[in-house]
Amino acid sequence: MIRVGMSTSCVYPLEVEEGFRHAQLAGYDGVEVMVTRDEVTQSPEALRALSAKYQMPILSIHAPVLLLTHFVWGRDPQVKLEKSAELARAVGATAVVVHPPFRWQAEYAENFLRIVRETSTASGVEIAVENMFPWKVKGSSLKAYSPGWDPIVMDCDAVTLDFSHAALSGRDSLEMARALGPRLRHIHLCDGSGSLDEGRVFDEHLLPGYGGQPVAEVLEYLSSSGWSGSVVAEVNTRKAKSEDERLALLTETLAFGRQSAWEKKPKALKKRKQKKADKKVHKAEKKATKDAREAAQSAAP
Repeated sequence: MIRVGMSTSCVYPLEVEEGFRHAQLAGYDGVEVMVTRDEVTQSPEALRALSAKYQMPILSIHAPVLLLTHFVWGRDPQVKLEKSAELARAVGATAVVVHPPFRWQAEYAENFLRIVRETSTASGVEIAVENMFPWKVKGSSLKAYSPGWDPIVMDCDAVTLDFSHAALSGRDSLEMARALGPRLRHIHLCDGSGSLDEGRVFDEHLLPGYGGQPVAEVLEYLSSSGWSGSVVAEVNTRKAKSEDERLALLTETLAFGRQSAWEKKPKALKKRKQKKADKKVHKAEKKATKDAREAAQSAAP
């Protein structure tokens, strides 16, 4: 069975320790630490202590690539990536998730793929480039990422597939998973309801099954192919009004990620379709009975 972890970003704006605690309460297999301005997320000693306290292994590190983390570990994005890999190795994580560079990070963007490969080789940690989405301002496309937002066309060895980002970009995540093949190494478990072209503006990170992406089909495809990467929940629970409500959302997400929740089952038909199906079955049974009677009569001496 594929292991299912939880990103500490799932409990934002609560502190990182709450991420570990909620992951333990919900029954996840581990956590992905989103590096933020919170110094705990940057400290291998503090993270190892939380991992031991809640018996939650750290599966992966999400590099500080958001605009809100612009000054974490300085301004040099290459240094940020290298420090993320060092942190991952120090806490026993096997992967680092990183976004493609912003277009205005010109030098880093130009050398991004080389930097990713060299950092991965030097650290022994897998660095999985995450799919993003095109930006639009007043209906016009803006080239926000360089070399681009789609890692399928990039020369990188490992990729993170985020369902919410796939939805915003108008892509079918099952087609993406198949196109990536063995390069797909990491999953952000979530969902999205539509694309920028359909008027969506925000990166939703809905619970899986609440949007339009074929999340279950991707998980089934990966499971049947013997996939060995990690699935990490990255859902938005900010609207939860209590801890119990937040925990219920996280538990539901975990249930979806586990095989028993998404293995294929026959769907119930609507009444009209069910009546039509029953009529068809009855007709087939009547014909079979008639054929059997005629066969018996012809065989009689």
